[in-house]
Amino acid sequence: MKKSIAFKPFLILQLRPLDAAADDEYKAFLTYGNLADSQVHRVRMERESIAALDPANYSGVIVGGGPSNVSDDEANKPAFQLRFESELNKLYDKIFEQDIPYLGSCYGLGSMVRYAGGLVSKERYSEDVGAVEIRLNKQGKSDSLLSGLPDSFIALVGHKEACQGVPEGGVLLGSSATCPVQIVRFGKNMYATQFHCELDAEGITKRIQYYKHHGYFDPEQADELIALTKDLKLEAPHLILKRFVERYRDNK
Repeated sequence: MKKSIAFKPFLILQLRPLDAAADDEYKAFLTYGNLADSQVHRVRMERESIAALDPANYSGVIVGGGPSNVSDDEANKPAFQLRFESELNKLYDKIFEQDIPYLGSCYGLGSMVRYAGGLVSKERYSEDVGAVEIRLNKQGKSDSLLSGLPDSFIALVGHKEACQGVPEGGVLLGSSATCPVQIVRFGKNMYATQFHCELDAEGITKRIQYYKHHGYFDPEQADELIALTKDLKLEAPHLILKRFVERYRDNK
């Protein structure tokens, strides 16, 4: 009889204080990553410490988005954000040192780029909630995770801050007309996107409702934004998430 090999779960790190928003994001990661709840270790960083976690114990690490901004003045950040950002930076120490599979989305991009020495600010390149066209560059078209995707595709965004450039060691893979840093790779296995790989039309509708009064858009525009996104097909972003899971399952 062959000895069974234990499955190494994926680590999903979240930072959304609103329960409904966090649960919807988590379910979307499972759905479009083709993952079962038993195949992941979910941690809501705004509530739980990640200080004791070793990223090498996971097939890969996925970091979602949320209302926190890495570029906010430290004096204005809530205590839970200061804590999880400090812990996340220590996790990045190990992730970068070992080139551990990583997929960051929105905040997961900004936090990684800032860790790597890049500038993240609200000065330029923020994007209103909605759909944008992502264009892969030469490096993106030949990247092993992205190859075969359309040269351009639609994705969902909504962010107050943005990466002002790609730091040393990073490779730019894709951009939009309004935000030049949309997809970045570090090493061979560490990826991050400004857009949300997990979002679909239903998900963005709920997120617009959840964050209607959080400064992402004029609340009076909520119904218009929902109408503009309700029929979107988002195969390419979902495929990035699915491919990431398939590629690194068991961290082979």
